[in-house]
Order: sequence, then structure tokens, then C-alpha cells
Amino acid sequence: DLQICQHRVPTCCTKKMEESYQAAVRRERTQNIQALNFELKYMIVGHITAFQEAFESLLRVAENRTSSLFEAAYRPMAKEAAEPVKELFTDLSLYILGAETTVESAVWRFFDSLFPLVYSRLINPGITDLSEDYTECLRLTRQDINPFGRYSKNLVTELSKSLWASRLLSQALSLGIEVINTTEHAALTKECSRALVRMQYCPHCQGLTLIRPCAGYCLNVMRGCLASVAELDAPWRDFIGTLEYLAGAAGAAHGPEAALAGIRNALNDAVLHAQLNGPQLSATVDKVCGQPKRQEGNLSSDTIVPVKEVTETQMLVMAHTSLNSKRREFINYMKRSRTFYASIAERLCDGDLVMRDSSTCWNGEDVV
Repeated sequence: DLQICQHRVPTCCTKKMEESYQAAVRRERTQNIQALNFELKYMIVGHITAFQEAFESLLRVAENRTSSLFEAAYRPMAKEAAEPVKELFTDLSLYILGAETTVESAVWRFFDSLFPLVYSRLINPGITDLSEDYTECLRLTRQDINPFGRYSKNLVTELSKSLWASRLLSQALSLGIEVINTTEHAALTKECSRALVRMQYCPHCQGLTLIRPCAGYCLNVMRGCLASVAELDAPWRDFIGTLEYLAGAAGAAHGPEAALAGIRNALNDAVLHAQLNGPQLSATVDKVCGQPKRQEGNLSSDTIVPVKEVTETQMLVMAHTSLNSKRREFINYMKRSRTFYASIAERLCDGDLVMRDSSTCWNGEDVV
């Protein structure tokens, strides 16, 4: 009653043994593909981790530098500005990691929160009644009167241009892991599992436990079993090309490191612009939002303290160099894996599975 290992010669197999062999080949095939995938997956996962850690480090440095701007130059609003600054960098982090948000919405939300503080602490420091309604009116007015001039728009443009490649690179790497995991657990067809049993275990039924499959026979069986996986060859090559392009864009001269480092100076220019145009802004706000309560007496706004351009810290320079070096190393490795899916059958037949240095091997029917 054997279904797979049917031979004219006497056999020591039973139908139950054939079923065990089918379970064994399914398990072995998964393990063998996992072993082939391990290095590639390890490299991608390692780069995702390094990529995220490096970016979190850059974001923390940029956030600290931005917070220090308010503490150094705009002390009256420094404490209240801390939360909007934190939210901005959290939103940028989520964007890079693939969240459903945009750089544009994150930056405009930040400036919406910043304007009531600039207006009430720097332009009109005598305001005492900053009610929710008045604050909301200031937030909405910001969109119409553009108190921060071209500097706010420039920051949106610069960050959007610089962070998109890093976001896509992060998403692409996650997609690569998904593809590899899917191929590891692709189900074997009935015909494939039978062919693998015939190749690997049918000789055992005749007591030929040391005879291994012929190399050409193994390749034919594996190519048949992995035809659907091999179809990934062209998309995988395109995927590697896309990774190469994104890594180049992310590491370009106007890359994310430079853009994040420049947030501090862009905000300083934006706040200075609002202060210098304070009288015009006040006149417009009074018309739209009404006149808030003010303290008696002569309160003038704090002296404008232009902050000199802060050079990138050693930490940012090192992080930039380290990130670029990691990108190059990773892309060079990935380029070598271009033929990963085209050569998977050859690699599975390489090694211990087939007989290399012997004159006899198993061809599926007999020893030849």
C-alpha cells in the first residue's frame, strides 16, 4: 500500500513511515530555507535596529539643542515651549518610523502652538488673560497672518525633503523582512513533498541510508518545489535597487542629519521675525481676536537676543558619519544578495544533501 516509494525490490517501509517522511521533508525544507535566510534577515534586522537607534539619538540631540534655544534667548516662554518642542520631535520620530502622519502637519501643529506663546510672552508680555478661547483664536489666526514669515514654510520644505527617504527606507526594510518570513513558511504542494520524499528517503526503504541524491536530480526537484519562490527574483532585484537609491538619498548632503540640526536656527529666525513685526501682528490680532486684559504699568517685551548660529555638535557629526558608514556597509551587503531568490535551489542542493565526490548516487528510481 505504499504511495511514494514503490519499487519492485523488497522494502522495509510502510505507509505510516511514508507519512512520517512527508512530515520530515516539510520540517527540513523550512529549516533549510530558514538557515539560508538567517544571515540576510540578521543583516536587515540589525540595520533596522541601528537605523532606529541612530535616528532616536539624532532626534534627542536636535530636541535638546532646540530647547536650549528658548532657555538661552527666549526665557519668558521657555518652560511653556518645552511641550510643543517635545511633541514636534515625537511626531517626526513617528513619521520616520512609518506612522500615518506628515512632516507638514507636524511642523504646522508646532507653529500653531508656538504662536500664542510668542505673542503673549514676547510681543505683548503684559497680557494676563490667556483663556482657552483666546489661545485658540491665536492658533487659528497664525494660519492667516503668517507671523513667522518665510522661515516656517522653509522649515516645512527642508524637513519634508530631507526625511522622506529615511521614512521610505525604514518601510522598505520592514517589507524585506516580511518577504523573507513569507518565503520561509510557504506551504509545500502535495507533489513537492512527495518528490522530496522520493529524493531523500525512498533509498532508505531499500536499506540504502548512505546513498545521496544525484546533483542534477536534486536541482530539478528543488526548482520544481521552489518555482513560486524563484518568481521573486525580478522583484527582489528591483527592491535592492530601490534600497540603494533610498540609502543614497537619505545620506545626501541635505540629509536628515543636517535638517534636524538646522531646526534650532530656523526657529530662532522665525521667532525673531515675529518679534520684529510685533506691532503689525498686534494690530491684526486685536481686530480678529479682540483685546485681552493687560497688566497695569509699562511692560516692554524682553530684549531681542539674536542667537548666533550654533555649529553642529561633535555628537551630531559623529552620528552622521556613523549612520552613513552603516548605510554604505549595509547596501554593499544587500547588493551581493541580488541573486538570492534566483539561486535558492542551487544553495539548498549544495552541501551535505547531494553526493559530490562519489561515483554513485540516487536518481529517484535506483542507484546509478
